[in-house]
Amino acid sequence: MRSLIRTAAAGDRLPSSRELIERYRVGPVTVSRAIALLAAEGAVVTRPGSGTYVAARPSTADGPLDTAWQTVALTDRSVDTTSLTGVLGPPPEGAILLDGGYPHRSLQATRFLSAALARAGRRPDSWDRAPASGLAALRSVFAGPAGASPDDVLITAGGQSGLSMAFRAIAAPGSPVLVESPTYPGALAAARAAGLRPVPVPLDDDGVRPDLLAEAFAMTGARLFYCQPTFHNPTGTVLTPERRTHVLEVARAAGAFVLEDDFARHLSHGATAPRPLITDDRDGTVVHLTSVTKAAAPSLRIGALIARGPVLDRMKAIRRVDDFFVSRPLQEAALELLSAPSWERHVRKLGSELRQRCGKAAATLAGECPEWTVARLPEGGLHLWVRLPAGSDANAVARAARERGVVVGAGDRFFAAEPAGPFLRLGFAAANDVAELVEGIKRLR
Repeated sequence: MRSLIRTAAAGDRLPSSRELIERYRVGPVTVSRAIALLAAEGAVVTRPGSGTYVAARPSTADGPLDTAWQTVALTDRSVDTTSLTGVLGPPPEGAILLDGGYPHRSLQATRFLSAALARAGRRPDSWDRAPASGLAALRSVFAGPAGASPDDVLITAGGQSGLSMAFRAIAAPGSPVLVESPTYPGALAAARAAGLRPVPVPLDDDGVRPDLLAEAFAMTGARLFYCQPTFHNPTGTVLTPERRTHVLEVARAAGAFVLEDDFARHLSHGATAPRPLITDDRDGTVVHLTSVTKAAAPSLRIGALIARGPVLDRMKAIRRVDDFFVSRPLQEAALELLSAPSWERHVRKLGSELRQRCGKAAATLAGECPEWTVARLPEGGLHLWVRLPAGSDANAVARAARERGVVVGAGDRFFAAEPAGPFLRLGFAAANDVAELVEGIKRLR
């Protein structure tokens, strides 16, 4: 029968079961089993009351799949992920990671998280449908630090999902969105995927410059400013108290929203992190985004958007369209983790480890590559922002580092427009330990 199918065309009708029984001198059960096997393989299609037909063959059987038509159908809009992965692609096997957005597994809360997941799984309602806004108890946990009501909280599947929802809810496709320069590449990618135009606003040692922010609002008519006021990625900058007030005043005057990405709230190196911007907001100007993923484990995709007024309703509507709700077992596990005393102990220990690694990385870099400049020793976060000597090619340095088994992030992808100079983002959290971190920096030299 396989030989018969190979010589037939797609859609040809095969002989009837009676004809096959007579042709091959076998019983009806054998013929039935043969047809069932071929149907399971996708070689034939059976139509009750009509017969058995040769199935259409995959186009790959006759050559590579031709998807050129999709270029026309999809028009000119694309989703650019190079800012997320870098132009050099995934890290090579066995390389020392001095880049990346998550701490090494040894620094993650995997033991506590496993226990929390086990406890959550024993609840009789763990697999029930979750509310669209998230579990009430979990919303209360996120509401506390922001000085908000649980009703103002929308649970998200991590920070990146929250970014995408907020950009689409606040700004229409084609609109400008103001961003710090430099800024988190994932935010640039999410904004562009939503059809927005990122417009850079420079920052200095005190955070974004309010005077230039006001100018950018006036020149572009933007109605959204995305920022990371606490332990900024990649520079580590913390927005000063004076500028916090000015930023909110500028946004209110422009009738615009401030999207506050508070991703590093649990990544302090021991110093008390400043209060979120939303705690000083009395007009619904701030949309607050936070997450526990980086401090816990990459697959604990749990975060929260906190906002007041119609903008929250808009984000809730997008949630219902996108995915209805976040996985309830994951929410239950996050609630168990964040409610346990072990979570605070983990955060304190993580902060101590990050402080040690940060100091060692900066000291080693100063000794091995003295011509490279670290703008500041951050008090939180996972990275050092390193300026190379004038005229350096950061991408060439990153490529050369890979050839020596070290992965660092070239700084170009952190800028929405032209980079302000040659930079590297050097992570100190993803290496196996301090010894490997030091070895990686020595290879950079």
